[in-house]
Amino acid sequence: MTETASIQTIADRLHCAEQKRRPIAPIAGDLPERSVSMAYQVQAELTRRGIAAGRRPVGRKIGLTSAVVQQQLGVDQPDFGALFADMEILHSDAARFDALIQPRIEAEIALVLERDMDQPDTTSAELARAVAFVAPALEIVDSRIAEWQISIFDTVADNGSSARYVIGPRVRRLTDVDLELCGMSMERAGSIVSVGSGAACLGNPLRSALWLARTLAAAGEPLRAGDLVLTGALGPMVSVKRGEVYCARISDLGSVAVRFE
Repeated sequence: MTETASIQTIADRLHCAEQKRRPIAPIAGDLPERSVSMAYQVQAELTRRGIAAGRRPVGRKIGLTSAVVQQQLGVDQPDFGALFADMEILHSDAARFDALIQPRIEAEIALVLERDMDQPDTTSAELARAVAFVAPALEIVDSRIAEWQISIFDTVADNGSSARYVIGPRVRRLTDVDLELCGMSMERAGSIVSVGSGAACLGNPLRSALWLARTLAAAGEPLRAGDLVLTGALGPMVSVKRGEVYCARISDLGSVAVRFE
């Protein structure tokens, strides 16, 4: 089988798993070349198919921003995936539990850009000037790989294990918050299920976003004005329960919530 055919076949399997909501075995061993770059080719094929089907890209999500998780997967940098408009759940609205496979949830900080980020050597000052506003966010992740038995190759090919996202109703200017020191707590049914801070996200969510801006610019696919960026988890992921409400509160940014029906 040619390299192109292999990428198409893996993309078929992941797409079918999502559509039928039936997880599949890890795909890492099926890659023509066991490399992160090859896994991104599978992701790119899935993104291309989504756009061809009418889905509208609106930004990117960053994953693997925790040093502990990076060590578990044997990598030394984050990964990324594509965000589409149809992945958004409005604050306090319901996500369909049955439309997902094995969902988990994590609290994050979202950025929205007002300038293009097309330089591979983008500076932190240029990034700060480009941020229109920040907001609290929830990312609902959902691996198409059975029992979350993922390697870095599996999660990259699977679009960063992304599924849905929620943006909180309150937005702030970057100058009004300290993203590194902000604290986060997430509750379910009145009990705290996850805690963390901005420092848990690669030291600072802005550092995470800077890595993404440089990486995408170097690849010729830069972030653009209007793009949404989910910068990475502030605390541990939590497995989702049907019928429950999850609410994350981030200091200086407010709260964001979603329920599963």
